Amino acid sequence: MYVADSSDVSPTRGRLTDRIGIGVLTRLVDRDLVDEILAETGRREQRKRLLPARVVVYYVMGLCLFFGESYEEVMRILVDGLRSLGSWSTDWHVPTTSAISKARTRLGADPLRVLFERVAVPCAQRGTRGAWLRGRRLMAIDGFVLDVPDTPENDAEFGRSGGEKRPAPFPQARLVGLGECGTHAIVAAEIDSWHTNEHHLAEKLVDSFEPGTLVIADRGFYSFRFWTDAAATGADLLFRMQAGPELPVVEPLPDGSYRSFLLDPKVRARRNNQKHRGTVPEEPTGPAVRVVEYEVTNRDGSGELFCLITTILDPTEASAAELADAYNQRWEFETGLDELKTHQRGRGAVLRSQSPDLVRQEIWALLLTHYAIRQLMAEAADQADIDPDRLSFMRSLRVIRRQVASQAAFSPSPPDRSPHRDDQRDP
Repeated sequence: MYVADSSDVSPTRGRLTDRIGIGVLTRLVDRDLVDEILAETGRREQRKRLLPARVVVYYVMGLCLFFGESYEEVMRILVDGLRSLGSWSTDWHVPTTSAISKARTRLGADPLRVLFERVAVPCAQRGTRGAWLRGRRLMAIDGFVLDVPDTPENDAEFGRSGGEKRPAPFPQARLVGLGECGTHAIVAAEIDSWHTNEHHLAEKLVDSFEPGTLVIADRGFYSFRFWTDAAATGADLLFRMQAGPELPVVEPLPDGSYRSFLLDPKVRARRNNQKHRGTVPEEPTGPAVRVVEYEVTNRDGSGELFCLITTILDPTEASAAELADAYNQRWEFETGLDELKTHQRGRGAVLRSQSPDLVRQEIWALLLTHYAIRQLMAEAADQADIDPDRLSFMRSLRVIRRQVASQAAFSPSPPDRSPHRDDQRDP
C-alpha cells in the first residue's frame, strides 16, 4: 500500500515520499482521513518538503511497528519495497535523524490524537465470541505507565516514581484506557504525568461510555462521584468495591446477590456526626445497586473475598455467577494493555521521544498501531468463527511487519471494502 500525494513533482513517477506506506495500517487510516485531520489541526504545510506532514503521520506509526529500529532504518524499511518495483527516485535520499526529528516536531501530537479518537471504535460484531454478556458489550478501564527518555523536559513534564531518595531511572507517562474485553481493542485513552492519579484520568473517559455496554473496573477506580457520572451515561457498570463502604442489604435475591444503595460520602459524614451527637438521622438513600459477593480460593486453601456492585438490578438480566465471570473478563483488557506495553514496544524498552509533545505523539501512534492490529485480528476471528483470544498477537504483529515493505506500492483500501481479505486470516 502507498500514501499518494497530490503534489507530485515528477511527471512520470512523482516524489518517492509520495508512495511511502505502512502496509495494512493504511486500510484503517486512509490518505483522505489523514489530510482531513491535518487540515483540522492546522498541520498541513504551505510548501513542499522532503517529508510532508502526511508522510510523517505514517512514518510515526511505522516507528511503533519497528520499535527497536533507528529512525533512519525505519524509513529504509518503509521505502525498501519500492526498489524492486523500479520506483526509486535517484534524487531522493533517506533523511537524517535530525531531519526526521524536526519533521516530527512540526507535526506535533494533535494529529495522531485526533486520528486515534476518530478511528478507534469497538470491533466486536454481534457474533464475536467472548465479547458480550446478554447483549451488553464487555468493556473495561485500566492503566499503566510508560518509561520515557531521561531529558530535563520530560522529567519536568511527567515526573518519576520513587521519590527524591530513590527515584526511578526514567520519567514516566501515565495512560488510562477504555478497552473492549473480547477483542483487546483500546477505544479511548487519556495520557498525563506519573503524578496524575489513575482515577482522575478514568473520570475523563466517562464521555466514551455508551448505552449497551457493561463497563468493568477494579476497586482502585471506584468513587461515589465517578460511579454516578458514569451511570448517567446509560452504560451499565460492574465495579469491584474497596474495603470500607457499607452496603446495607435492602433485598436479598434468589441468586445470592442483594439490592443495596450507595451513600454519598458527604451524607455519610453528616450521619456519623449526628450519631455522635445522639440524634437519629433520617434513613439515607442513594443510587440503587446490586451487590455480588464471592470468594476465590487459592491452591493453598486461603481465599480472597470479592465484592462487586452493578447497575444491573434484575438477576434475570444477568445472574450473580454471570457477573462474576464477566468481572473476570477484565483480565482480557489487562492482556491488551500488556500487548501494547511489553510485546509491541519490547520488554523494558523506553520510548524514543526526547520532548513531552513528541512523547504524546509517540503514545498516540502506539495506540493507533495496536488498534489496527487488533481490528485486523477481530476480523480474522469473526471470519474463522473463533474467539479472538485464540489468535496470537505477536504472530499477527510479525505478519504485519513482513507486509510493510512488500505492500509499499499498493493503494490503500478502506476497511469495509478491503481486497486483502486473505491477509486477515494470516494471524
